[in-house]
Amino acid sequence: MSPRTGGAEVVVDHVSRSFEDGSIAALVDVTFRVAEGEFIAVTGPSGCGKSTLLNLIGALDRTDSGEIDVAGERVSDVEGAAYRASVVGFVFQFHNLIPTLTAAENVQLPMLGRGIGRGERVARAHGLLDEVGLSERRSAYPTTLSGGERQRVAIARALANEPRLLLADEPTGALDTATGRQIVELLQGVRGQRGTTIVLVTNDPDVARAADRTLRIRDGRIAEITPAAAPRSASA
Repeated sequence: MSPRTGGAEVVVDHVSRSFEDGSIAALVDVTFRVAEGEFIAVTGPSGCGKSTLLNLIGALDRTDSGEIDVAGERVSDVEGAAYRASVVGFVFQFHNLIPTLTAAENVQLPMLGRGIGRGERVARAHGLLDEVGLSERRSAYPTTLSGGERQRVAIARALANEPRLLLADEPTGALDTATGRQIVELLQGVRGQRGTTIVLVTNDPDVARAADRTLRIRDGRIAEITPAAAPRSASA
């Protein structure tokens, strides 16, 4: 079965989120749009609100004010688990694989409870592991995989339900530079082949440059939104 193609438009409209009874402002009046199939990097200092933004888009948290629409659907109106199972895939800095399950079994996990038969689950998991370059490691357990291989399994798992939006929170943060570059290239390939929209949080300027645009957050506010690969002037 060929993968579903196409991304989801993301519209973040005047979103604010605070914690500790309002004493900590994580996000303040944040507004931006991500086009279908666009790859955007979100950067900024530690604690500036980057991960909070991803959690809000992924319905892991709720806004205090403002609205977020994904694929024409208001996130505040969705049932979170169903939304994450059908629209959004997550990749985290630490892969969060189940150590007692093989790579293929880990990839199958998001498909459980969705009415997908075992044969299709296995076939889809094997196809995704082939796609991320791990066709020979399907039966391997996470403890026998390298850091880069574990992150590849995590990406395959995030794609298991053919999401239109992939949210990646520091997916290269725990990897060396060369391996991190491979993961970024893999994500670029996912976008290219599937048209998946990608919103990626990173502190690495090299990773950010791989995106179409960079959204920089400072103190919970958008400081700037710029093309990630803007050409330098002759005098630069």
